[in-house]
Amino acid sequence: MRLPLSLRVVGAARRRLGGSVAHLDPADVPAARAAVLRLQHGALGRAVIGTPPRDVVVEETVLPTPAVLGGLGIRVYRPPSCDAPAPVAVNFHGGGFVQGDLDQSEWFCAHVARAASAVVVSVDYRLAPEHRFPVPAQDCYDAVAALAADPGRFGIDPARLAVMGDSAGGNLATVVCLMARDRRREGLDAPAIAAQALVYPGVEMVDVLPSEREIPVAPILSAADIRGFHALYLGDADGRHPYASPLRADLSGLPPALVQTADHDPLRDHGERYVSALDAADVPVRHTRYLGAAHGYVATAGLTPRTSRQAVAEIAAFLRAM
Repeated sequence: MRLPLSLRVVGAARRRLGGSVAHLDPADVPAARAAVLRLQHGALGRAVIGTPPRDVVVEETVLPTPAVLGGLGIRVYRPPSCDAPAPVAVNFHGGGFVQGDLDQSEWFCAHVARAASAVVVSVDYRLAPEHRFPVPAQDCYDAVAALAADPGRFGIDPARLAVMGDSAGGNLATVVCLMARDRRREGLDAPAIAAQALVYPGVEMVDVLPSEREIPVAPILSAADIRGFHALYLGDADGRHPYASPLRADLSGLPPALVQTADHDPLRDHGERYVSALDAADVPVRHTRYLGAAHGYVATAGLTPRTSRQAVAEIAAFLRAM
Protein backbone atom coordinates (compact mmCIF):
# COMPACT_ATOMS: atom_id res chain seq x y z
CA MET A 1 0.00 0.00 0.00
CA ARG A 2 1.11 3.55 -0.75
CA LEU A 3 2.32 5.74 2.10
CA PRO A 4 -0.01 8.58 3.18
CA LEU A 5 0.92 11.97 1.72
CA SER A 6 1.54 13.39 5.22
CA LEU A 7 4.28 10.83 5.87
CA ARG A 8 5.88 11.38 2.47
CA VAL A 9 6.03 15.10 3.25
CA VAL A 10 7.58 14.39 6.67
CA GLY A 11 10.22 12.20 5.05
CA ALA A 12 11.11 14.85 2.48
CA ALA A 13 11.28 17.57 5.14
CA ARG A 14 13.46 15.42 7.37
CA ARG A 15 15.94 14.78 4.56
CA ARG A 16 15.99 18.48 3.69
CA LEU A 17 16.77 19.40 7.31
CA GLY A 18 19.83 17.18 7.34
CA GLY A 19 18.55 13.81 8.48
CA SER A 20 19.23 11.89 11.64
CA VAL A 21 21.56 12.26 14.62
CA ALA A 22 22.47 8.60 14.02
CA HIS A 23 25.37 9.57 11.74
CA LEU A 24 27.08 12.12 13.97
CA ASP A 25 30.29 11.84 15.88
CA PRO A 26 29.41 10.81 19.47
CA ALA A 27 30.67 14.14 20.81
CA ASP A 28 28.16 16.00 18.61
CA VAL A 29 25.10 13.94 19.55
CA PRO A 30 24.03 15.78 22.76
CA ALA A 31 23.75 19.17 21.04
CA ALA A 32 21.94 17.68 18.03
CA ARG A 33 19.60 15.77 20.34
CA ALA A 34 18.76 19.00 22.14
CA ALA A 35 17.96 20.69 18.83
CA VAL A 36 15.62 17.83 17.87
CA LEU A 37 13.87 18.10 21.23
CA ARG A 38 13.33 21.83 20.76
CA LEU A 39 11.54 21.10 17.48
CA GLN A 40 9.56 18.27 19.08
CA HIS A 41 8.44 20.47 21.97
CA GLY A 42 7.32 23.28 19.64
CA ALA A 43 3.81 23.70 18.30
CA LEU A 44 4.50 21.67 15.14
CA GLY A 45 6.13 18.84 17.07
CA ARG A 46 3.22 18.63 19.50
CA ALA A 47 0.79 18.59 16.58
CA VAL A 48 2.65 15.64 15.02
CA ILE A 49 2.74 13.67 18.29
CA GLY A 50 -0.97 14.25 18.94
CA THR A 51 -3.11 15.43 21.82
CA PRO A 52 -3.54 13.08 24.80
CA PRO A 53 -6.99 12.61 26.39
CA ARG A 54 -7.74 15.23 29.03
CA ASP A 55 -9.28 12.86 31.57
CA VAL A 56 -6.06 10.89 32.14
CA VAL A 57 -4.26 12.11 35.27
CA VAL A 58 -0.52 12.62 34.75
CA GLU A 59 2.08 12.65 37.53
CA GLU A 60 5.78 13.30 36.99
CA THR A 61 8.11 11.99 39.67
CA VAL A 62 11.37 10.15 40.37
CA LEU A 63 11.82 6.43 40.91
CA PRO A 64 14.79 5.39 43.10
CA THR A 65 17.05 2.91 41.32
CA PRO A 66 20.45 1.56 42.43
CA ALA A 67 22.57 2.91 39.57
CA VAL A 68 21.23 6.48 39.23
CA LEU A 69 21.94 9.07 41.89
CA GLY A 70 18.61 10.71 42.62
CA GLY A 71 16.69 8.07 40.65
CA LEU A 72 15.16 7.85 37.18
CA GLY A 73 12.49 10.25 36.00
CA ILE A 74 9.12 8.65 35.29
CA ARG A 75 5.72 9.86 34.15
CA VAL A 76 2.66 8.07 35.52
CA TYR A 77 -0.62 8.00 33.58
CA ARG A 78 -3.76 7.09 35.53
CA PRO A 79 -7.07 6.60 33.68
CA PRO A 80 -10.34 8.06 34.97
CA SER A 81 -11.40 4.69 36.39
CA CYS A 82 -9.49 1.47 37.05
CA ASP A 83 -9.13 -1.24 39.66
CA ALA A 84 -7.31 -0.64 42.92
CA PRO A 85 -4.66 -1.95 42.98
CA ALA A 86 -4.44 -1.34 39.25
CA PRO A 87 -2.80 -3.30 36.47
CA VAL A 88 0.32 -1.51 35.21
CA ALA A 89 2.19 -1.28 31.91
CA VAL A 90 5.74 0.10 31.95
CA ASN A 91 6.69 1.91 28.75
CA PHE A 92 10.10 2.57 27.17
CA HIS A 93 10.19 5.22 24.44
CA GLY A 94 11.86 4.86 21.05
CA GLY A 95 14.68 6.92 19.58
CA GLY A 96 17.43 4.50 18.64
CA PHE A 97 18.75 4.36 22.25
CA VAL A 98 20.17 7.82 21.49
CA GLN A 99 17.27 10.27 21.52
CA GLY A 100 13.59 10.54 22.48
CA ASP A 101 12.00 11.48 25.79
CA LEU A 102 8.82 11.15 27.83
CA ASP A 103 6.99 13.80 25.77
CA GLN A 104 7.48 11.71 22.63
CA SER A 105 5.39 8.93 24.22
CA GLU A 106 2.79 11.18 25.87
CA TRP A 107 -0.03 10.52 23.38
CA PHE A 108 0.69 6.80 23.26
CA CYS A 109 0.95 6.23 27.02
CA ALA A 110 -2.12 8.31 27.87
CA HIS A 111 -4.29 6.56 25.29
CA VAL A 112 -3.12 3.08 26.32
CA ALA A 113 -3.86 3.94 29.97
CA ARG A 114 -7.37 5.05 29.10
CA ALA A 115 -8.17 2.22 26.68
CA ALA A 116 -6.70 -0.55 28.87
CA SER A 117 -7.99 0.87 32.19
CA ALA A 118 -4.45 0.49 33.51
CA VAL A 119 -1.77 2.67 35.01
CA VAL A 120 1.03 3.34 32.52
CA VAL A 121 4.49 4.30 33.77
CA SER A 122 6.85 5.83 31.19
CA VAL A 123 10.57 5.60 32.03
CA ASP A 124 13.17 8.27 31.21
CA TYR A 125 16.13 5.89 30.87
CA ARG A 126 19.64 7.18 30.20
CA LEU A 127 20.73 7.53 26.57
CA ALA A 128 23.75 6.64 24.43
CA PRO A 129 26.40 7.61 23.53
CA GLU A 130 26.90 9.08 27.01
CA HIS A 131 25.48 5.85 28.47
CA ARG A 132 26.15 2.93 26.14
CA PHE A 133 24.95 -0.68 26.25
CA PRO A 134 23.96 -2.17 28.64
CA VAL A 135 23.14 0.95 30.69
CA PRO A 136 19.76 1.83 29.07
CA ALA A 137 18.61 -1.79 29.35
CA GLN A 138 19.71 -1.98 32.97
CA ASP A 139 17.92 1.29 33.74
CA CYS A 140 14.72 -0.14 32.30
CA TYR A 141 15.02 -3.37 34.27
CA ASP A 142 15.78 -1.46 37.46
CA ALA A 143 12.69 0.69 36.95
CA VAL A 144 10.43 -2.35 36.56
CA ALA A 145 12.01 -4.02 39.59
CA ALA A 146 11.58 -0.85 41.68
CA LEU A 147 7.92 -0.53 40.72
CA ALA A 148 7.24 -4.18 41.54
CA ALA A 149 9.04 -3.88 44.88
CA ASP A 150 7.00 -0.86 46.04
CA PRO A 151 3.57 -1.23 44.43
CA GLY A 152 1.74 0.68 47.13
CA ARG A 153 3.38 3.95 46.15
CA PHE A 154 1.43 4.06 42.88
CA GLY A 155 -1.47 1.78 43.77
CA ILE A 156 -0.46 -0.88 41.26
CA ASP A 157 -0.75 -4.67 41.25
CA PRO A 158 2.69 -6.28 40.69
CA ALA A 159 0.95 -9.52 39.69
CA ARG A 160 -0.55 -7.69 36.68
CA LEU A 161 2.54 -5.99 35.31
CA ALA A 162 3.35 -5.69 31.60
CA VAL A 163 6.09 -3.97 29.61
CA MET A 164 5.79 -2.20 26.29
CA GLY A 165 7.85 -0.03 23.98
CA ASP A 166 8.30 1.15 20.42
CA SER A 167 11.41 0.75 18.23
CA ALA A 168 14.44 0.83 20.56
CA GLY A 169 11.90 0.80 23.39
CA GLY A 170 10.55 -2.48 22.03
CA ASN A 171 14.05 -3.91 22.21
CA LEU A 172 14.39 -2.69 25.80
CA ALA A 173 10.99 -4.08 26.79
CA THR A 174 11.77 -7.61 25.64
CA VAL A 175 15.32 -7.42 27.05
CA VAL A 176 13.79 -6.55 30.45
CA CYS A 177 11.77 -9.77 30.13
CA LEU A 178 14.97 -11.70 29.38
CA MET A 179 16.75 -10.14 32.37
CA ALA A 180 13.87 -11.00 34.71
CA ARG A 181 13.68 -14.59 33.44
CA ASP A 182 17.46 -15.06 33.72
CA ARG A 183 17.47 -13.81 37.31
CA ARG A 184 14.69 -16.21 38.25
CA ARG A 185 16.66 -19.07 36.67
CA GLU A 186 19.60 -18.08 38.87
CA GLY A 187 17.37 -18.25 41.93
CA LEU A 188 17.26 -14.47 42.39
CA ASP A 189 14.27 -12.24 43.01
CA ALA A 190 12.86 -10.67 39.85
CA PRO A 191 9.61 -8.98 38.87
CA ALA A 192 6.92 -11.22 37.38
CA ILE A 193 6.09 -9.81 33.94
CA ALA A 194 2.74 -10.95 32.61
CA ALA A 195 2.93 -9.62 29.04
CA GLN A 196 5.04 -7.69 26.55
CA ALA A 197 3.76 -5.39 23.79
CA LEU A 198 6.43 -4.59 21.21
CA VAL A 199 5.83 -1.97 18.52
CA TYR A 200 8.14 -2.23 15.47
CA PRO A 201 11.02 -3.45 17.69
CA GLY A 202 14.66 -3.66 16.61
CA VAL A 203 16.04 -6.99 17.78
CA GLU A 204 19.24 -7.61 15.78
CA MET A 205 22.39 -5.50 16.06
CA VAL A 206 24.83 -7.31 13.74
CA ASP A 207 23.15 -8.90 10.72
CA VAL A 208 21.42 -6.74 8.10
CA LEU A 209 17.92 -8.19 7.59
CA PRO A 210 16.12 -8.25 4.22
CA SER A 211 13.68 -5.41 4.97
CA GLU A 212 16.65 -3.09 5.55
CA ARG A 213 17.73 -3.76 1.94
CA GLU A 214 14.18 -3.69 0.57
CA ILE A 215 13.29 -0.39 2.27
CA PRO A 216 16.58 1.50 2.59
CA VAL A 217 14.87 4.90 2.87
CA ALA A 218 11.63 5.49 4.79
CA PRO A 219 10.05 8.69 6.18
CA ILE A 220 11.07 8.35 9.85
CA LEU A 221 13.87 5.81 9.80
CA SER A 222 16.35 4.64 7.15
CA ALA A 223 18.40 1.47 7.07
CA ALA A 224 21.54 3.58 7.48
CA ASP A 225 19.99 5.20 10.57
CA ILE A 226 19.53 1.79 12.14
CA ARG A 227 23.21 0.95 11.80
CA GLY A 228 24.24 4.41 13.01
CA PHE A 229 22.11 4.16 16.12
CA HIS A 230 23.45 0.69 16.85
CA ALA A 231 27.04 1.93 16.60
CA LEU A 232 26.34 4.79 19.00
CA TYR A 233 24.58 2.44 21.41
CA LEU A 234 27.11 -0.38 21.37
CA GLY A 235 30.44 1.39 21.15
CA ASP A 236 32.95 -1.46 21.62
CA ALA A 237 30.36 -3.89 23.03
CA ASP A 238 29.50 -7.13 21.22
CA GLY A 239 26.20 -6.70 19.38
CA ARG A 240 25.68 -10.46 19.45
CA HIS A 241 24.96 -10.36 23.18
CA PRO A 242 21.33 -11.47 23.72
CA TYR A 243 20.62 -8.35 25.78
CA ALA A 244 21.59 -6.31 22.70
CA SER A 245 20.16 -8.62 20.02
CA PRO A 246 17.30 -10.56 21.62
CA LEU A 247 16.70 -12.34 18.31
CA ARG A 248 19.81 -14.36 19.26
CA ALA A 249 18.57 -15.19 22.77
CA ASP A 250 17.03 -18.30 24.26
CA LEU A 251 13.44 -17.03 24.34
CA SER A 252 11.87 -19.88 26.30
CA GLY A 253 9.91 -18.85 29.35
CA LEU A 254 9.23 -15.29 28.22
CA PRO A 255 5.77 -13.77 28.80
CA PRO A 256 3.12 -13.72 26.06
CA ALA A 257 3.83 -11.11 23.40
CA LEU A 258 2.06 -8.83 20.99
CA VAL A 259 4.33 -7.65 18.17
CA GLN A 260 3.29 -4.93 15.76
CA THR A 261 5.24 -4.16 12.60
CA ALA A 262 4.85 -1.51 9.88
CA ASP A 263 4.64 -2.20 6.17
CA HIS A 264 7.07 0.58 5.10
CA ASP A 265 9.73 0.08 7.78
CA PRO A 266 13.31 -1.16 7.42
CA LEU A 267 12.85 -2.73 10.88
CA ARG A 268 9.88 -4.77 9.66
CA ASP A 269 11.75 -8.08 9.44
CA HIS A 270 13.24 -7.57 12.90
CA GLY A 271 9.79 -7.78 14.46
CA GLU A 272 8.53 -10.50 12.13
CA ARG A 273 11.54 -12.77 12.62
CA TYR A 274 11.19 -12.22 16.35
CA VAL A 275 7.57 -13.40 16.12
CA SER A 276 8.78 -16.62 14.48
CA ALA A 277 11.49 -17.06 17.12
CA LEU A 278 9.03 -16.55 19.97
CA ASP A 279 6.64 -19.04 18.40
CA ALA A 280 9.46 -21.58 18.00
CA ALA A 281 10.23 -21.12 21.71
CA ASP A 282 6.56 -21.87 22.57
CA VAL A 283 5.91 -18.30 23.72
CA PRO A 284 2.31 -17.28 22.95
CA VAL A 285 2.59 -14.49 20.40
CA ARG A 286 0.25 -12.39 18.28
CA HIS A 287 1.50 -10.39 15.31
CA THR A 288 -0.05 -7.60 13.25
CA ARG A 289 1.59 -5.93 10.26
CA TYR A 290 0.04 -2.47 9.74
CA LEU A 291 -0.35 -2.08 5.98
CA GLY A 292 0.48 1.30 4.50
CA ALA A 293 2.15 2.34 7.76
CA ALA A 294 5.70 3.54 8.36
CA HIS A 295 7.97 3.34 11.37
CA GLY A 296 6.96 5.69 14.18
CA TYR A 297 3.16 5.56 14.00
CA VAL A 298 2.58 5.56 17.78
CA ALA A 299 4.66 8.77 18.02
CA THR A 300 3.01 10.54 15.04
CA ALA A 301 -0.68 10.25 15.88
CA GLY A 302 -1.31 13.75 14.54
CA LEU A 303 -0.30 12.53 11.07
CA THR A 304 -1.50 8.91 11.28
CA PRO A 305 -4.60 8.99 13.51
CA ARG A 306 -6.29 5.91 12.08
CA THR A 307 -3.24 3.65 12.36
CA SER A 308 -2.21 5.08 15.73
CA ARG A 309 -5.64 4.59 17.29
CA GLN A 310 -6.01 1.10 15.86
CA ALA A 311 -2.60 0.17 17.27
CA VAL A 312 -3.54 1.49 20.72
CA ALA A 313 -6.84 -0.39 20.65
CA GLU A 314 -5.05 -3.63 19.82
CA ILE A 315 -2.45 -3.11 22.55
CA ALA A 316 -5.14 -2.25 25.11
CA ALA A 317 -7.18 -5.34 24.23
CA PHE A 318 -4.06 -7.51 24.52
CA LEU A 319 -3.15 -6.05 27.92
CA ARG A 320 -6.69 -6.49 29.26
CA ALA A 321 -6.68 -10.13 28.10
CA MET A 322 -3.36 -10.81 29.80
